[in-house]
Amino acid sequence: MTPRRLDGDVALVTGSTRGIGEGVAHRLAAEGASVVVTGRTREDGEAVAAAIRDDGGDAAFVRADVRDPDDIAALVEATVEEYGGLDVLVNNAGVQTDTGADDASIEDWSFVVETDFRSYWLTAKHAAAAMDGGSIVNVSSNHAFLTMPELFPYNAVKAGINGMTRAMALDFGPSIRVNTVNPGWVAIERTVADMDDDYRERLEGNHPVGRLGTPADVAGPVAFLASDDAAFVTGAHLTIDGGRSAVMQDDQLPDYRERRENAEADG
Repeated sequence: MTPRRLDGDVALVTGSTRGIGEGVAHRLAAEGASVVVTGRTREDGEAVAAAIRDDGGDAAFVRADVRDPDDIAALVEATVEEYGGLDVLVNNAGVQTDTGADDASIEDWSFVVETDFRSYWLTAKHAAAAMDGGSIVNVSSNHAFLTMPELFPYNAVKAGINGMTRAMALDFGPSIRVNTVNPGWVAIERTVADMDDDYRERLEGNHPVGRLGTPADVAGPVAFLASDDAAFVTGAHLTIDGGRSAVMQDDQLPDYRERRENAEADG
């Protein structure tokens, strides 16, 4: 962490009442930004903002449902009213359905696309109009590159976010930079709730770093991209997956490690 790197900045983080968004909000505040926490659940959002303030940061909660275009416009307006401006937007709100391209319904499509894709565009559009320079970071996923069955249209949308970022980098530049982060397996309540110890151990073994990610692992790169340290970075995507995308076959890395450990023990 770089203390005060974002001193004086105002940051808006969508979907920040829990998970990755909560971690990002805490990190930006710890680096000096005044942070607007937002989501649909007031109780959770107020708790996140209070925790940031308890840690010495500056945060306020504004309730918004990013599926509602009017809520998005009001959210950006409330941010500017609260803090006098806007310097950093982190588009993070997201949902998914357990559906494939062959059985997803129109309702599934609308639910995911409106939350994970349309809201990114509309929030960035309103934010850019209120920003006098700054940075937008869109949170995508490693599913933009490699995916699994029954994650449609989530995986399609995540690939689209990378393209959206490139378009925004051109259209909002040169004063506003726009980049994407693409997290992999991050251990949050939703992703590990039904995960038994054996499965988690196997999953961790498929990562070269030997573990799953945490919200803090994503928050650090987001803070970098939001800061002047990334002043020459725009239209880019950064994969944050503990090396998972470097593994061609899931069974190879754990077996290789076991053989190497056995050889060292015999050695």
